[in-house]
Amino acid sequence: MNRKATTLLVGMFGLGLSLQAQMNPKYKFEEALKLIQQNYVDQVNEEHLVDAAIKAMISDLDPHSRYTSREEAEQMRVAMSGSFAGIGIQFLKTKEQTFVTKVNPDGPAMRAGIRVGDQIQGIDGESILEQKWGNKEIMEKLRGEKDVPVVLTIASPGSKESKNISIVRENILEKSVRESYMVDKEIGYIALSIFNRTTRQEMDAALKSLKEQGMKKLILDLQSNGGGYVESAIGVADEFLPKEKIVFYSVPNEGGKDYYFTGGFGQFYEGQLVVLIDEATASSSEIVTGALQDWDRAVIIGRRSFGKGLMQKPVALSDGSEMQLTGARYYTPSGRSIQKPYNKGKDDYFQDFNRRMESKELLEEGHISFPDSLKYTTLGNKRIVFGGGGIMPDRFVPIDTNEYSTWMTQLMNSGLVAKGGFEFVQQNREALLKAYPDFEAFNIRFKVPKEVHQQLITAANKIAVAIPPPQQLDAHATIDVEFKAQVGSLLYTGGDYMARVRNESNQSFKEALSVLRDEKLYKQLLQTGTVGQPAKNSLTKLVK
Repeated sequence: MNRKATTLLVGMFGLGLSLQAQMNPKYKFEEALKLIQQNYVDQVNEEHLVDAAIKAMISDLDPHSRYTSREEAEQMRVAMSGSFAGIGIQFLKTKEQTFVTKVNPDGPAMRAGIRVGDQIQGIDGESILEQKWGNKEIMEKLRGEKDVPVVLTIASPGSKESKNISIVRENILEKSVRESYMVDKEIGYIALSIFNRTTRQEMDAALKSLKEQGMKKLILDLQSNGGGYVESAIGVADEFLPKEKIVFYSVPNEGGKDYYFTGGFGQFYEGQLVVLIDEATASSSEIVTGALQDWDRAVIIGRRSFGKGLMQKPVALSDGSEMQLTGARYYTPSGRSIQKPYNKGKDDYFQDFNRRMESKELLEEGHISFPDSLKYTTLGNKRIVFGGGGIMPDRFVPIDTNEYSTWMTQLMNSGLVAKGGFEFVQQNREALLKAYPDFEAFNIRFKVPKEVHQQLITAANKIAVAIPPPQQLDAHATIDVEFKAQVGSLLYTGGDYMARVRNESNQSFKEALSVLRDEKLYKQLLQTGTVGQPAKNSLTKLVK
């Protein structure tokens, strides 16, 4: 075929696509891809172009629809399954060394003889002492295929020689229930970190254990829980609401309503219940919170939740990649949509936390109001609740701004607190365990020694972390809480002792205890909602 004929055919083909593109937008995409292939100066990666185009299309929809590649989709499935193949340890990476800081009870590492304080010098014969080895690289080497061994080069404290230990990887459960314990003789505490495939099973076990220990009242902590599977949210709501209660309903793109009900298989229908939420409580966590609030089943304490009322469904593509598309809006039992506006784009949408701080909404009560159009009433006591932009708590607690300050972020990211806590325990483990034989004794009596606190401040100043002056007692108290949490987590096994230490200074946790210990106040909050707020937190000064 001569050049003139070829040019004519290409022109006719292009003309055909152009006419189709005018009639149907999907042909415009095919036309653009074909023209790029024919005319661009370099060879192009077609898969990369298509991936980029799909991402761009989805980014124009809403803030929560997204596209994931084959590899990302598989990683997400593993994360949400509740397990991964590993050896069951946590580690601390300093500049020069990597130490084991936690060993899962009866996990493969513990059975192989790995202990807290051991130094990992190499993995599968390769030294990890070089600077190129960061937390991510070490984690990827430790995790892998189930039943495949990994060889660690270990230097144990007091030993002059290192040794190689082969550990066969097993499925390690990544728990949804972050912590569960009795606060006192009547009040139990359960913290959920995510809603994954094992959440309901873990909740069943936690509730059963706490009830056997005498629990009559419960704090359910959903602070910073970003959500997960809707099915798991229904399962958690089922623990507290009797049979055939609406958990939520959804409205898909074709219209109509799909209702989701409890099944009547729960364990805690009668006891007093408080739910803790904050500005990072989102999605499935808001489904649970909204259902419990609408049925007047729980007192909600904390700050307005994130405000995600859109439901995503996975749509698989032929190559294994996946689109997570918003397929419906969900509504609480009273009819509330708690989705915050997203008409100004993603960047604006995810700047909401900064706006809440600047407006002082997170610092003081009374800096947010809703129009009457967003007013609803609960299904039991007919008290007023609001939709549009998150779940409003029944009892407001201001944010601890030290935790969100620039200096605190820099201090925690520097690793100084983790490293200092580790070294303190390594040097004083025997004396500490003698003085505090169990966690309860430690939590009540242990105080961070002044000289240790000062060493930490000096180290922070050397790397230009602007620690507030000593006169700001609340700031230094926050540092001591984090240091104590590190020490507690390294001294004792069998629980998330870091979370327990932090709870003792968490204002929302303290407020939950005061409400549960005052039956009149608890009932009043369920009957009428907010009845006067607790005293303002002393930690409300915004530190930048």
